[in-house]
Amino acid sequence: MPEIAEIARAVHFLRLHFVGKVIKHAEAIDDANVFSKVGTDGPTMAAGLIGKKIISAGTQGKYFWVEMSKSPHLVMHFGMTGWIHIKGERTEYTNYYKKMNPDELDKWPPRYWKFKIETEDGDEMAFTDPRRFGRVRTVDCPGKDIRKYSPLVENGPDPVVDLDVFTEDYLREKMKSRRVPIKALLLDQAVISGIGNWVADEVLYQAKLHPEQYCNDFSDAEIKQLYESIRYVCQTAVDKLGDSDQFPDDWLFNYRWGKGSKNAHSHTPNGDKLAFLTVGGRTSCYAPARQKKTGQVVSGVKEEPLESAEEKDSSKKASRTKVAKSKHESEEIEANGSKVKTEKTASRKRKIKTEEDEEVACTPNKAKARPSKKPTRSQYFEDSKKPKGGAETTEETKADTSGRRRSGRLQSKAT
Repeated sequence: MPEIAEIARAVHFLRLHFVGKVIKHAEAIDDANVFSKVGTDGPTMAAGLIGKKIISAGTQGKYFWVEMSKSPHLVMHFGMTGWIHIKGERTEYTNYYKKMNPDELDKWPPRYWKFKIETEDGDEMAFTDPRRFGRVRTVDCPGKDIRKYSPLVENGPDPVVDLDVFTEDYLREKMKSRRVPIKALLLDQAVISGIGNWVADEVLYQAKLHPEQYCNDFSDAEIKQLYESIRYVCQTAVDKLGDSDQFPDDWLFNYRWGKGSKNAHSHTPNGDKLAFLTVGGRTSCYAPARQKKTGQVVSGVKEEPLESAEEKDSSKKASRTKVAKSKHESEEIEANGSKVKTEKTASRKRKIKTEEDEEVACTPNKAKARPSKKPTRSQYFEDSKKPKGGAETTEETKADTSGRRRSGRLQSKAT
């Protein structure tokens, strides 16, 4: 989302090309998100601009406005992806144009345009917004009183523009009267206008303060340090018109991006290890060794150290080595277990063999071995194959059986 520096950049180009000029033509798309959600519609807004002179352009945090020669005036917010494009001018950053297709560089109007104007001098401007979170509204009031009307009146002071309001005492009073994490306070547009995620992280990095420490748990010296960091970071970013290529080399901004990618930085040049904190879905980049806790910190903080590509490869190798070592140790334990089991089995067999040899040695030569009560499986089958006794026994058995049968029949007849 565009923050205080990006808004200053857009207004810089509006002042450079459009202030003091009369609008000859205006056109707008009837986008319900961009216009209707703030009480107007595209065609009506555009029709009200024709023939008017642009008197001035100004900023307050993430909002900016265009004062017309006659009410109503324009007040705009870029949302997530909004921007101002000027025909024949490169208003965006270098990387923005590097990502565009060559046939789109000079296309006019640009893609995703929501409204566009043309002055009598031939200058053309277009407001674009691919994701449609931006807002364009009209404010019916005297031009010098724009900031006294909604939505600007609900927002806090701009740390670059409103130095008469945004003072160290103002910041101290806001911090002592609230109990929220300090980063949440910085992001509250009702307290300070224009500070977004990356600016807040940079301010806290420069001030050496933990992002999730409660705002009412800092000393006066730390509050003074925070105020000076807010002024330094915001003023520098605005002076450079948000061009990150010109930011100081020791800024966290240069190393906080690319989380999870191969090109991610894990340290700043001075050796500060970087990490990400997540609380309630909000992510902060910070340096744990530099931004230490000096008071109470909100609970439920999840920390994720940032790793470079080399560190990730090293971690993967260490993990693979650990797995391989664990597997090797398991195999050794299993092998040792099998070896012990084999040795126990062999020892038991040797013991049985020794006992049998001792029993044979103690038995007289003429004595018959005492038969086992339970024959072995082989002995059982061998005995079953042998006839039960000799031929005489068989014949006697037959005779006896037949006699019993005949005796039985004679007895039955006699009865």
